[in-house]
Formats: sequence, C-alpha cells, structure tokens
Amino acid sequence: MPSLKKLAGLCAVPALFAAIALPAPPQEPTAQAPTIKSQVNLVNLFVTVRDKSKHIATNLTQNDFKVFEDGREQKIAFFSKEVTLPITLGLLMDTSGSEQYMLGAIQDGASNFLNRVMRKGDEAMVISFDLDVDLLSDFTEDRSLLNRAIHKAQINAAGPVMTPGTLPSGNIGTDFYDAVYLACHDELASEAGRKAVVVLTDAEDNGSKVRVEEAIEAAQRTDTVVHILLVYDPRMGADSGIAKKITDETGGRMIVVNNEKHLLEAFDQISEELRSQYTLGYYPTNSARDGKFRKIKVEVSDHSDKVLARKGYYAPKS
Repeated sequence: MPSLKKLAGLCAVPALFAAIALPAPPQEPTAQAPTIKSQVNLVNLFVTVRDKSKHIATNLTQNDFKVFEDGREQKIAFFSKEVTLPITLGLLMDTSGSEQYMLGAIQDGASNFLNRVMRKGDEAMVISFDLDVDLLSDFTEDRSLLNRAIHKAQINAAGPVMTPGTLPSGNIGTDFYDAVYLACHDELASEAGRKAVVVLTDAEDNGSKVRVEEAIEAAQRTDTVVHILLVYDPRMGADSGIAKKITDETGGRMIVVNNEKHLLEAFDQISEELRSQYTLGYYPTNSARDGKFRKIKVEVSDHSDKVLARKGYYAPKS
C-alpha cells in the first residue's frame, strides 16, 4: 500500500507524492493542482447554521445571509441549499501511543461514520499518523476498501507504544500538523467541490516539520474544512486550544470526545452538518489577483444562530 513521505527522516518520496517538500517559507499552490478559485474569481462558501437550540437551520433563504470580505459587504451571486453535491473526505486517525486505549472505538466509529455519510459520487481517503504519516487508502468510493484501511491502522506502527507516565525518548513524536498539511496540500489540492478533513486526535504534536499555521494555510488554500474530534485518554491530556484554532480558521468544528458514546454522537453531528449545508458564491469587489489572504465573515438575520463557515481564503495570483 503506498504511504506518505516519512517527514521525520525525510526519506525517499513514494511515487504517489513525488517531489513533495515542506514549506519554508509557505508557498503558493502549484500549477498542476489548481483549485476552483484559481480558475475563476467566484468565491464559494459552504455554510452550516444551527439555531439557539443547536438544531440545524434548514429553512433559510438567500435574504437571510450577508457576506463580508475584509469588512466590505459582498453581493451574493449564487445560493442553494446543498444536499447532493459530492463530498471529498479525508479521514485522519491519530495512532500515537496516547490513543492506544481508544483506537478500537475510533476504528469502529470511523467505519460507521463513512457508511452513514458517504453517498454515490462521494470519495474518501484514510490516513494514520504517529511518528510519520501513512496513506492507508487513497481516494475511493469503495467503502469496503476504506473499512479495511481503517482497521489496518496500528498504534505507533513506526515505533514503540508509550504508556501513561513515561517520557518520550529518541525519535518519539506525533506528526499531527504534518498529517493535516499533507492531506490538504498533496491530496485535496486538485479536488473540486466540497472538501472536508475529519481528524481523530488529542491534538498533541511534538514531531511535525511544519508549524500549525502552515497546516491551517494548506487547508485554507485548498478550501478544505477541518473538523477535529478531540479524542483523548484523561491520563494523557489534550491540546484543545490548537484543535479550536485549526477548526475555527477553516470553518470546521471541534468536538470533545472522552468515551465511546460521545464519539458516536460526534460522528453523527459531523455527518449531519456535511449533509445540511448552504452554498453561497460571490464575486469579490476586490478583483486584485495578488495572492493575499482575505478575511470572510458570514452573518445570518437571526444573530442568535451559530454560523459555521471558513474565515478567509487566498486570492488568485497572476
């Protein structure tokens, strides 16, 4: 099975990820992996709205929405209640030692999630990460292949299992940021339409070559929403601040999970949101093709509603 580049050792690159290099400094998307926005100047937003009772709001109209770019209101040129548009999904599983007691539940929950959320035309891939980042299944519609890949994941396949209370030694770490970066930059960059990454992790990172900001930028440049299910053993802890930063900046959700029941509920929430989105499109009043980051804010008429949408994008560059 092909695997992602092992960033820890900067070893030879598999054919699937030829010429991959970590950003130093961050770079623009490459010409061979264009996104929709690099082809046309329409900015697409996928928006989920929950009311004050935390129920999905499904009866909103275009007039209920306002979109602002860098503080200036934009004219909405396209609107729809999106249900059937295909989803391209990345499932990332933390297989570091801190997840050893949760891995079985993670695998079962992940399989059930894909079986529930995927419909005809959807594709998903499976990645595990610990001391390195491994592609267990490339994009496919075949749920049986995906399920087998999910259950192939092993704790610290590249190194020893840690037990609570032990200190890392040698080349021990969790390549969380690298996994998000590679999933977005190398796998999802050339995909169109709705793109999402669901990560099951405690969000602790002590081995990545890229910074969290670079992982976030890779998601933003490829229009990928990142959802994080913060799965952790209370004895080991978690970094909720980092998880919230990543999800907030990309328009996703962070859900804390500390038992199997919460895990199933979290998967249900993500599944519901992926299938209950509004699609908004606008042509920005700032037509400069300068490659700069532009902030986006989406508002709805009922300000007590919770809006889930990405917070910005990178303009095309001539």
